Amino acid sequence: MRFPDSFWWGASTSAYQVEGAVDADGRVPSIWDTFGATPGRIQNGDTGARAADHYHRYAEDVAAMAALGLSAYRFSVAWPRLANLDFYDRLVDALLARDIRPVATLYHFDLPQSLEDAGGWANRDTAYRFADFAEAVAARIGDRVAMWNTLNEPWCTAFLGYGTGVHAPGRRDDPFRAAHHLLLAHGLAVPVLRARSAAPVAIALNGGTVRPVSADPADVAAARRIDALLNRIFFDPVLRGRYPDDLEADSDWSFVRDGDLAAIGAPLDALGVNYYQPDLVGAADPPAPDPGNPYPTGGTVRHHTPPGPVTDMGWPIDPTGLRDMLLRVTEDYGPVPLYVTENGAAFPDRIEDGRVHDDARIAYLQGHLAAVHEAITKGADIRGYFVWSLLDNFEWAYGYGKRFGLLHVDYATLARTPKDSALWYRDVIRRGGLSV
Repeated sequence: MRFPDSFWWGASTSAYQVEGAVDADGRVPSIWDTFGATPGRIQNGDTGARAADHYHRYAEDVAAMAALGLSAYRFSVAWPRLANLDFYDRLVDALLARDIRPVATLYHFDLPQSLEDAGGWANRDTAYRFADFAEAVAARIGDRVAMWNTLNEPWCTAFLGYGTGVHAPGRRDDPFRAAHHLLLAHGLAVPVLRARSAAPVAIALNGGTVRPVSADPADVAAARRIDALLNRIFFDPVLRGRYPDDLEADSDWSFVRDGDLAAIGAPLDALGVNYYQPDLVGAADPPAPDPGNPYPTGGTVRHHTPPGPVTDMGWPIDPTGLRDMLLRVTEDYGPVPLYVTENGAAFPDRIEDGRVHDDARIAYLQGHLAAVHEAITKGADIRGYFVWSLLDNFEWAYGYGKRFGLLHVDYATLARTPKDSALWYRDVIRRGGLSV
């Protein structure tokens, strides 16, 4: 299964999950610093204060990327570091010296706490502050970046951060208002980036293939409702310039102003798709309240776990969901260049005899890359694939209990050890495809 010669083989990380150095060089507190300092919010009382120390060990990590043959590295720029962006100068230059394309994400969940204190993403003004941040970053590294991602997974910020409160800032108010202001921030940043940089502009959306548990019309309707709340709430405004009609019953949309959707729907150069698992849903009869459910359906929808293997997160392993997601975007929204900007799995990795034998992760990646290849053969314009993640890292509310990395990180010593999956991925890159 050969991939195009121009295909980008990459890996992803995010600033708060790997950098550490939260007090270095003028960085100000983020909502995750505050969230982590609140007892009970994060498993084991973990924080990202040190994380994988990528901030100080980036040269070692870039050398590891080069050894794997990566052609692209997707990282995020920490908004709390706006006062001093020197680290990203160093990182980008180190990547280019190794012929690795820098792919910069501008927002990966780490809002400065001062902006949260002013209302956070529930406050429309945060979108304008984000545009200012985008301009500052583009002015600094825009001449060397290979691609921009404005936002990463705005669904998580809106529905987990401002809906259920399991992510920072831990609020339970209006996820729809937060979602709209995130999308507005994206729309305002696009022309700013284009004015400062020739690099293509994209957004990374977490897509889930939502399937009904049966052909019963009630289950089909339930699946469509979840699809609206997970996928179309973001894909439609970004790619069609409007919200789905079937979302109107779920929120008061009076916060949308004239011109917002035109800004949000400005044409993109590419679209990033993050995929981890499918969703299997059906109608709940009678409705059953579920306080931990991030979808505000009033308990009318029940989520089911598909049969088969799961990751250490409990997420079903189903590569056909990625294939179907990529084809669905192509068919529903027209030909748009696509990048799989995140795909990976957590497993309980352990070092044995100096190595990490993560055969389950290899099988996961093999299956999902095969699904990407199948989608390409069926007409999807997919131009790159980024494993989540390069390093074991701080996994948000799970702390350090879940390992997604190609490189094992010993959190006591911070030593990096390439897992068997890293060596497998290296060989895939060298071949330019999968051996079948």
